[in-house]
Amino acid sequence: MKYGMNLLLWSGEVTEDLYPTIEHLKAAGFDGVELPMFNLDLDYAALGKKLDEVGLERTAVTIRNLEDNPISPEASVRAKGVELNKKTLDCCAAAGVETLVGPYHSAIGHFSGAGPSEDEWKWGVESMQKTAEYAQEVGVKLGVEALNRFECYFLNTHADSARFARDVDNPACGIMYDTFHSNIEEKDIAAAVRAGGDKLFHIHISENDRSTPGEGLIRWEENFDAIVGCGYDGWLVIEAFGLALPEIAAATKIWRRMYKDEMTLATEGLRFMRDQIAKRTT
Repeated sequence: MKYGMNLLLWSGEVTEDLYPTIEHLKAAGFDGVELPMFNLDLDYAALGKKLDEVGLERTAVTIRNLEDNPISPEASVRAKGVELNKKTLDCCAAAGVETLVGPYHSAIGHFSGAGPSEDEWKWGVESMQKTAEYAQEVGVKLGVEALNRFECYFLNTHADSARFARDVDNPACGIMYDTFHSNIEEKDIAAAVRAGGDKLFHIHISENDRSTPGEGLIRWEENFDAIVGCGYDGWLVIEAFGLALPEIAAATKIWRRMYKDEMTLATEGLRFMRDQIAKRTT
């Protein structure tokens, strides 16, 4: 396993102001960090160089919105979604990112009042096929994320995202598993983890209240039994949210502090993940 920390706990973009935090995360024992890629005009090559110097690997996360929705009925809007996915992949390549994860399959926080239509599924697959072809060219993997029904209507379960990735049918396109969304949507944790099969490229470790992993109500024993039992040995990345991101508070629904401080959350979460894996592998 490799252990990472999503920098969204601190900021929606990674600038030099976060370099001391990155160094602290390395000292704490993390193998890598997950970069929020919302601002595509930052110097990601310089960031990649800094992370190389620190000795941290990296993954990244991004989203799509209504104006660049890859499943929009408007072809121009879908094209913009693909264009921005490709631009994000350029930033990933510049920063040395291994895998780009997130709900960039459709617009986050937008609802049609129904589940995905046949046309939306077809448009989504076509948009992601174009994205995956470009991902292959630049050497970045895709980890498509299912979100719970309160954040998205296109992909809600891990069986949904696995079927989607198989319809895209490109070796660069897989899925990520998320303990937070699974806790809301799945009836069988083990089956949800296994749903990805060889398409399971990434895992987010996230508590039910988005704070310190291991201190809430997620069914951790079932999750880690399934993760180790299926043979997964890739990234386990803590995804937690706090008050540092008022611009996405409407999406994360975080209004109050639920942990001592960010670095304590990260270090305790890392210890929790390592302990859970050690119990099952030693």
